[in-house]
Amino acid sequence: MKKLVLVLALALGSHVVMAEAQIKEVCKDKVDKAGKPVLDKDGKPKQECKKIKVHKKYEGTEIPADKKK
Repeated sequence: MKKLVLVLALALGSHVVMAEAQIKEVCKDKVDKAGKPVLDKDGKPKQECKKIKVHKKYEGTEIPADKKK
């Protein structure tokens, strides 16, 4: 029984590792209240960067129109 529990735990544990999200950095220009870009010392627009998680999208079978509500 202990071996069965161990095998199930390992199987579920490896599945969780495979579904891990990737981290991507997204940057966009800063703007002031008037909508103009904020410039730094060099005259280039300042950027706000955020790190977001990107999950893999799974392709599935299409649902027929008569089943959709």
